[in-house]
Amino acid sequence: MATGLITTLLIFTLATGCTSTTQQTSVDVSIGGEIFSLELSTDLPSRVHGLMERTSIPANGGMLFVFPEAQDRSFWMANCLVNMDLLFLDSRGTITATHEMKIEAPQDLGESQWDYERRLHHYYSNSPARFAIELQEGSIQRLKLRVNDRVILDLQNLRNIAR
Repeated sequence: MATGLITTLLIFTLATGCTSTTQQTSVDVSIGGEIFSLELSTDLPSRVHGLMERTSIPANGGMLFVFPEAQDRSFWMANCLVNMDLLFLDSRGTITATHEMKIEAPQDLGESQWDYERRLHHYYSNSPARFAIELQEGSIQRLKLRVNDRVILDLQNLRNIAR
């Protein structure tokens, strides 16, 4: 009896050890008629960090922030080293706001984290947003993106991976 139980547990352990739970890290998205390969930000730590400390954003790259639910949101440029464009999207992929975000002065040595983040310019979604996309500076103008334009997303897949 004990041998059978140990054998069963051993087989189960080996079988589950061989399975892969690879998490999706990027997604291709159609924006303004062009395909962008966007890094996925699907959990709180990755959403907080975003594109901080990056020295460049590829021309057809960027980051797609996926939130568990739609709500009013704001982003700011804490510890960001490059200008970037920002799109907020509702649950259907419709653009609710566009922003051209500029680099901010770094945190001063004697400045608290609270004071630093409080002085940064905030960029608002203007209505409940489920997604946000950060792109290379100039993308909004180049693609002629406007509020109420649609971004083609695999909504079902994105809803399933948001945490």
